[in-house]
Amino acid sequence: MPWRTESVMDQRVEFVIRAQRGEESIAQLCRDYGVSRPTGYLWLKRYREVGRISDLAEHSRRPLHTPGRTAAAIEAMVLQLRAEKGWGGPKLAELLGQRGIKLAPATAQRILKRAGRVVKPVVEKTTTRFERAECNELAQMDFKGEYTLSLKEKCYPLTLLDDCSRFLHGLWPLSSTGGAGVKQTLEGHFRAQGVPLSILMDHGTPWFSTTNQHGLTWLAVWLIKQGVGLRYSGIGHPQTQGKVERFHRTLKARTRHRGAPTTMPEWREWAAEFRQEYNYERPHEALGMKTPAAVYKAVNLRPYQEQPREWEYSGGVVKRLNTQGMLYYKQQNYFVSEALAAERVRVDELEDKLVVTFRHLTVREIDTRTGRSTAVLLPVRTAEPPLKV
Repeated sequence: MPWRTESVMDQRVEFVIRAQRGEESIAQLCRDYGVSRPTGYLWLKRYREVGRISDLAEHSRRPLHTPGRTAAAIEAMVLQLRAEKGWGGPKLAELLGQRGIKLAPATAQRILKRAGRVVKPVVEKTTTRFERAECNELAQMDFKGEYTLSLKEKCYPLTLLDDCSRFLHGLWPLSSTGGAGVKQTLEGHFRAQGVPLSILMDHGTPWFSTTNQHGLTWLAVWLIKQGVGLRYSGIGHPQTQGKVERFHRTLKARTRHRGAPTTMPEWREWAAEFRQEYNYERPHEALGMKTPAAVYKAVNLRPYQEQPREWEYSGGVVKRLNTQGMLYYKQQNYFVSEALAAERVRVDELEDKLVVTFRHLTVREIDTRTGRSTAVLLPVRTAEPPLKV
């Protein structure tokens, strides 16, 4: 079944590429992308000013300068007094005033909050929840830390949770966080149950690498070939994966209550028992006290491809990267990604830039003047191509 993945950023990149070709009018392109002509010209102006498609992203509204901010020396005094006294902002402001330093109580309190010195008050749970509208539009995947077993072995439970229904697709105790074990586990699940449209993960092994800028690993490339849209949580923001993080709290508490398994066979038995209980017996407050199984529907799933189809690119120039993930283009070599070694990519020329796309993801922007290669990793608005005959 055809499927589409698109984003605001993707529209801007594609809009600029088509506009620079000069084959269509700006007015027609604006109609195609559903934007006003002032917005279209703004995208073009922004690209022409900076010369990089990565700068087509939404700009921060934060001011470049904050002249009204309290001096660093005064902030340091507030924090030092906080460490000594443990007082709140108003009391610290009063103490500083006695020493001849005028500071508003609210300002002192903001300094403490920025430094993480204020304990958040207990508030009622929010009634507004954010989730995908249908099952299997997005799954959240993560490891639940590690458990120490007997004989100094380690157990790393791997979790795959549906974002919409909280249905626990799998809880697999693995002996390591290596990619081989994760791939073998997911393969078995995908063959039996199907492949979700997208997966949300953190910036950890084995699905993210910190050594190649955009994080692509061979495991991530394998998921891309299955048509999975990759989503990564914000760095330092575990709340992005709030549902799987909350699930791990439940798993930790329930495992402690039951008594943590001490061997891998016992862990596998407990994981199956817990999954049954979590999906079919345990009422979930976020689901109106229904169980995840009562809400879950097996929709939006694609069959697992034992041999992923060859991708049919439209437009651009199709090239195959070498075994080091380098692109040879017009007698020059440019780095793209080691994880994409020997893979076919599409190359679009945009003035003095090369835009490199792998399947449904734009992965690189290369400056042909300097040879600088910048990671992008943006979804490309496209339909899945037909099977290559």
